[in-house]
Amino acid sequence: MGSAPYSAGDWKGKGRGGLQELGCMPWKVSKQKGAGGDGGGGGGGQEGVVGTEERRCRDPRDSRQQQQQQQQQDLSSSSSSLSPPAPPQPSATSPSIYHEKQRRELCALHALNNVFQDGTAFSRDTLQEIYQRLSPGTLVTPHKKSMLGNGNYDVNVIMAALQTRGFEAVWWDKRRDVGSIELSNVTGFILNVPSNLRWGPLRLPLKRQHWIGVREVGGVYYNLDSKLRSPQPIGNPDELRKFLRHQLRGKNCELLLVVSEEVEAHQTWRSDGC
Repeated sequence: MGSAPYSAGDWKGKGRGGLQELGCMPWKVSKQKGAGGDGGGGGGGQEGVVGTEERRCRDPRDSRQQQQQQQQQDLSSSSSSLSPPAPPQPSATSPSIYHEKQRRELCALHALNNVFQDGTAFSRDTLQEIYQRLSPGTLVTPHKKSMLGNGNYDVNVIMAALQTRGFEAVWWDKRRDVGSIELSNVTGFILNVPSNLRWGPLRLPLKRQHWIGVREVGGVYYNLDSKLRSPQPIGNPDELRKFLRHQLRGKNCELLLVVSEEVEAHQTWRSDGC
């Protein structure tokens, strides 16, 4: 027990009470007590009593707990060996989408950069320079110009800006169905739609033409309107065509297809070949 053993005389004085006070006794101490008895036979009897006390001191709950722990270890080891490994979880990462928010009246700039998914594709200075060098002879007819609206930058600036990047803007004939567009050869779409004017948080009862960009990112088409808080998923090609039909049915809505110069030269943005 960590203390010096008692002498034979001391153990005599302790008797059974000493055993109860000390709990489980070392076996060598019980022999000392037997040796301090009245005779050999008496010593043997005391030794038997001490052995009985030792067995009583061993709590049977300890052995049951050890057995239960061993059984639990056996069950856990067998179940871990039999159960198949957990399958890897799929990655839930979404594609990175560039979405330029509305700033002043630069919706044409935002629509271009959103279609190209590049905030450095065009700048306000670039569009302003294009606007200033365009002469009246290079502008579209006043009728077509009024159809698209004359915002901060009109359709002429957008067409010229696309040409600086090797792209063309195809003016979509609303009399045709958008089902004849070969979507795989179209980089993106720019729509001109009516939009409510705002003065800070207030919405004014006036409308003005507004440019929005639409394109595919990661197999999904998105509405990248700069007035939206975040890109708005449109869906697959069929859902895109429904979206375009709905927009074109509205009043004063026009559609531009953004295609490469090669696609425009071979007219491969058309699926009907006509």
